[in-house]
Amino acid sequence: MKILFDFFPVLFFFIAYKFAGIYIATYVAVAIAAIQLLFHYMKHKKFDGLQVVTLVLLILLGGATIWLHDDVFIKWKPSIINWILGAVFLGSEFFSKLPLVQHLMQSHIRLPKIIWRRLNRIWALFFISMGFVNLYVIYHFTTDVWVNFKLFGMLGLTFVFVVAQSFYLAKYFKA
Repeated sequence: MKILFDFFPVLFFFIAYKFAGIYIATYVAVAIAAIQLLFHYMKHKKFDGLQVVTLVLLILLGGATIWLHDDVFIKWKPSIINWILGAVFLGSEFFSKLPLVQHLMQSHIRLPKIIWRRLNRIWALFFISMGFVNLYVIYHFTTDVWVNFKLFGMLGLTFVFVVAQSFYLAKYFKA
C-alpha cells in the first residue's frame, strides 16, 4: 500500500502535465508531495526520509524549473532520487550491520548472507542504472516521451525487475 501512496506525486504530475503542461505539473507535484509528507507525519508522528528527500528535491529542482522556465531541472529529479537510493543501498553494507534489502525483506524470506549482499548490490545497481536511463530519455526524446517514460517506463522497468528478482528468490520464500 505504501508504494501506491508514494506514487501519488508522479501520478498527479502526469495528469497535470497532460492537461496544463510541465510548469503547472511541477507546481502540482510539489503540492502533492508536501501534502503527502504532512499526511504521513499526522498518521505516524514521524517523517518518512524518502518523502522528505523527494519534497526537498521537488522544491529545489521544481523551483529552478519554474523560476528559470527550463524543464530540464525537474527532469533530473528521478535520476537524483534513483542515485541517492542506489548510494543508500550500497552504503548500508558499510554503515549498517545488515544490508538495507535485508532490513526490508528479512521478515518474509530467509537468505544466506552472500545472497543478501548480492541482492542488495543488485538493487543498488538497478537504481543507479535507472538514473542513467532517465538521463538518456531526457536528452534523446521530447518532454512528452519523458513524461510517459517517467510514469509508465520507470514503473514498468521496476515491475520487470521485481518479477525477475522474485524468480531468482523463489526457492527461498517461506511457505
